[in-house]
Amino acid sequence: MPGFPIRDDEQVLIFERSRSGRRGTPMPPSDVPERPLGELLAPEQRRAAEPRLPEVPEHEVVRHYTALSLLNHHVDRGLYPLGSCTMKYNPKVNEEVARLPGFAGVHPFAPHHAAQGALRLQYELQEYLAEISGMDAVTLQPAAGAHGELSGVFLMRAYHKARGKLRSRILIPDSAHGTNPATVALAGYDSLTLRSNAEGLVDVDDLKAHLDDEVAGFMVTNPNTHGKFERRILEIADLVHGVGGLMYMDGANLNAIMGVTRPGDMGFDILHFNTHKSFSTPHGGGGPGSGPVGVKAQVAPFLPVPVVRKEGAEYRLDWDRPQSIGKMHGFWGNFGVHVRAYAYIRSLGNTGIRETAEAAVLNNAYLSARLVGKYGLPYGRGLHESVFSGSPLKRFGVRTLDVAKRLLDFGVHAPTIYFPLTVPEALMIEPTETETREELDRFADALLAIAREGETDAERLLAAPHTTPVGRLDEGRAARQPDVRYTWAPARAETAAAR
Repeated sequence: MPGFPIRDDEQVLIFERSRSGRRGTPMPPSDVPERPLGELLAPEQRRAAEPRLPEVPEHEVVRHYTALSLLNHHVDRGLYPLGSCTMKYNPKVNEEVARLPGFAGVHPFAPHHAAQGALRLQYELQEYLAEISGMDAVTLQPAAGAHGELSGVFLMRAYHKARGKLRSRILIPDSAHGTNPATVALAGYDSLTLRSNAEGLVDVDDLKAHLDDEVAGFMVTNPNTHGKFERRILEIADLVHGVGGLMYMDGANLNAIMGVTRPGDMGFDILHFNTHKSFSTPHGGGGPGSGPVGVKAQVAPFLPVPVVRKEGAEYRLDWDRPQSIGKMHGFWGNFGVHVRAYAYIRSLGNTGIRETAEAAVLNNAYLSARLVGKYGLPYGRGLHESVFSGSPLKRFGVRTLDVAKRLLDFGVHAPTIYFPLTVPEALMIEPTETETREELDRFADALLAIAREGETDAERLLAAPHTTPVGRLDEGRAARQPDVRYTWAPARAETAAAR
């Protein structure tokens, strides 16, 4: 099986590599007169004891962290097929652009005349996102997709408040992302979940039954979490608008349709973008993220302050917005992600953006065709992603979790599992537009081999993974009783020194 052999000394802590007196670099003698510590710090500001820091030569530090990186799955190592919020390959030129001194070093409190390049980039990115989405205005402030959702629902709330009736409820289909109901509750609304029909689409009859003048809006992902495009979206928009509600689109799956169709043309009033996904900043490990929000003209007055404006040849921040919902971020958003998104859009151009979406759909169609024989597709093939089911393997005592663990032995990160909840034993797989046919085949071959193992050697799956540095964990205990080593225990260091 593919894998990375791990030496015993690659699994030790950096403190266990430490030996007294070792240094990473020689330091010249100090030419600054020494002063007693008491003259510099008050007693309550001083440590009770000197900090325990590792004493390791530079090359061992490099080897240590290189070894740690090889123990983890990441996009530079291989396919990352998580559904819905999938990490994609991030072009390295975007990283270089984001590190240019004028971007990486710009101070958030710099006056507008000293940050014209950064403000121009933000202004033009707003314009690009508005054009791609069919919206009239965009704010770049929200720092992640869920933050964009919250901003969008606050905008919805401000819109209705300005019209004299706040309304109390937001409708959400069961194909929505899990953050949607939490966002609605955090914004002070009640949420009502609508069922999907047999095709995995919004049940329009169920929607009609719950529409009244208390509905503030309808939140939906399109394509939805089943990977399916809501074919009746224009009818749905007319129904929601008919009772005075607003249409909100979760843009997590925008990479399936960008350049092909636009949410603003489907009847959506508010949309958040996951620029960290659709526009090339992989966001594993909790960040970085960016969730700009686009709106139609009737919602634009309520956007967060400040908004980047162009006045003649100059760019500045507009704070004079009396109907604004206020600030949603300490500064102006995650600027480094904005730079990457800007570079990505400029490099692709109109044709490239459409080709990106087409490649995402094609890759998923190919992967779905290869896997459908062994893994069920309850709602059929999706656009950019498909939701498979591991239920056929349950008769052999194998669950989706076992499939996910076994994939690690093939050097592949597992897809999203057990979501969406509408599919039993779900495997939510999104190959993205960046993977080659060879890599898709490697992934499909691994899943098909695992399915055959499940039929003939289920015990091997139940004990997986076998080739990783750590075997199968007790996940329940790990969540409830985490054993995280924050500090260096001297006794362990003595043991290491005796080896």
